[in-house]
Amino acid sequence: QVQLVESGGGLVQAGGSLRLSCAASGRTFSSFAMGWFRQAPGKEREFVTAISGSGAGTYYADSVKGRFTISRDNAKNTVYLQMNSLKPEDTAVYYCAARSSRRPSGSSRDYDYWGQGTQVTVSS
Repeated sequence: QVQLVESGGGLVQAGGSLRLSCAASGRTFSSFAMGWFRQAPGKEREFVTAISGSGAGTYYADSVKGRFTISRDNAKNTVYLQMNSLKPEDTAVYYCAARSSRRPSGSSRDYDYWGQGTQVTVSS
């Protein structure tokens, strides 16, 4: 079993930055690919970014490419999401997810464990 706890959400003005963290407990962290997803009110959950178990491979949704950066520290069992140049359309609840494979995926159905989510609100 893996428990995931996100932190770092909040309210920020457009153009600002936030860094989300996701702390994992349980089994060997490096065995899991990690992903970030988000869900805005009235919309389906969507893929944001993912990272391989080693951290060598990263993938981004086109909507965040060049603005967001995913990273992980396997010694600390933590994955991060650095969000820069935030836009009002980035407003959503952001979820951290773990996949029981070192290979990342952009599909939420491939992830086995989820955090409770953290709210990110970007004002215009």
